[in-house]
Amino acid sequence: MSLAEHVAAVAAGETIRERAEAALDRVGDDPHHAFLSLDRASILADADALDQRVQSGESLPLAGAPVALKDNLCQQGTRTTCGSRLLEEWVAPYDATVVQRLKDAGALLFGKTNLDEFAMGSSTENSAFGATTNPKDPARVPGGSSGGSAAAVGAGYVPASLGSDTGGSVRQPAAYCGVHALKPTYGRVSRFGLVAFASSLDQVAPFGATVADVAAVYDVIAGSDARDATSAEREVPSATGALGGGARGLRVGMVRGCLAQADAAVAAAVAESASRLEGAGATLTDVGVEHFDLALSAYYLIAPAEAASNLARFDGARYGSRVDGADLAETYRATRARFGPEVIRRIVLGTYALSEGYADEAYVRASRARTAICRAFASVFENVDLLLLPTAPTVAFPLGERTDDPVAMYAADVFTVPASLAGLPASSTPVGDAGGLPIGAQLIGRHFEETTLIRAMEVLAP
Repeated sequence: MSLAEHVAAVAAGETIRERAEAALDRVGDDPHHAFLSLDRASILADADALDQRVQSGESLPLAGAPVALKDNLCQQGTRTTCGSRLLEEWVAPYDATVVQRLKDAGALLFGKTNLDEFAMGSSTENSAFGATTNPKDPARVPGGSSGGSAAAVGAGYVPASLGSDTGGSVRQPAAYCGVHALKPTYGRVSRFGLVAFASSLDQVAPFGATVADVAAVYDVIAGSDARDATSAEREVPSATGALGGGARGLRVGMVRGCLAQADAAVAAAVAESASRLEGAGATLTDVGVEHFDLALSAYYLIAPAEAASNLARFDGARYGSRVDGADLAETYRATRARFGPEVIRRIVLGTYALSEGYADEAYVRASRARTAICRAFASVFENVDLLLLPTAPTVAFPLGERTDDPVAMYAADVFTVPASLAGLPASSTPVGDAGGLPIGAQLIGRHFEETTLIRAMEVLAP
């Protein structure tokens, strides 16, 4: 059931508690391990409170619709683990801005979802609490790092969820699980209350069972926030208002070089989606984005550098768990040894990239490449309104296939990191399948033109 159908059912007289009980029944024992925490009593109490708000005549745009939260978003009074042993008992003392906005809109906050530890991964196999499986094939990954949020929507547990996208962590799992997702422009959605991975890249983003669901959640969470210094003070056009706008008149750039790098089935499905846009009145042009091939290397220096800085706070003295040692230095070492191997790998890589004698060859060069990529996108967008390319080069891969090969794992993000480095809005829409496994098409737009993406997503949607 879509978010809109939930809201309509409540408007027709069904109680939010009834809707909540039905959602909890759908989850059952959560065979895909999409959730890290799901407090039935708390959810039903929240549903009763929402029923009272409805009965009092309060207008609630998301009235009672279940929305799951990635477990790196703070929700007051709930554990926020980031999929890490370091935070397994940490209870958030406040709400993230996006969480508060969902509450204000009447959404039913529905559990905390699994993720790669501290959002570092492409498969949700790096969680300290066990991997999530793909709802379309439990032998395969759901993508990452927001795999739990994608799986919760893909399995039909909830109509919408929130994840975070640093280098593709919403778009790639959306493609693998066959759901819709929209990564907003950097600064469009507040990061206050999102546990930081890479602060110049992180962005909260919605998943939805339909494009309309994505638009409805985006409309609620988008907008400036004085508590986030990177928040953009700009008007937010309604994404819901853009639904039905169609693709007529849009100039779409087909990034053919990416099709050549993708599996044949993925390339064919994305090419077919281009035909749908053209049939709806869009104009297609083959384009190339200069320096696109530098993005993955640049990202895996910039993001770990920022992660090494952000994760320095987890030292056993201020946040999370503490392992006491013989002295302070040993306490630091013992506490930080609770990080998983992928987090340690990125801290080491980031520390190297920032270290004296190496920073010029690593972080500085990567930052220059990022600037070049931003300029290349700006040049391309002088002639087109949107770019179309695959979300990922393959369908979801088997569990365990890449856990011992970090380079192969990172390659799953090759088509998503460029938009992240440039801070551009981007989306993923299911456009086909290969052997029953979903294929996603990615759209990239100009800064703050999320409504244009919504128009095109709706045309692509099956």
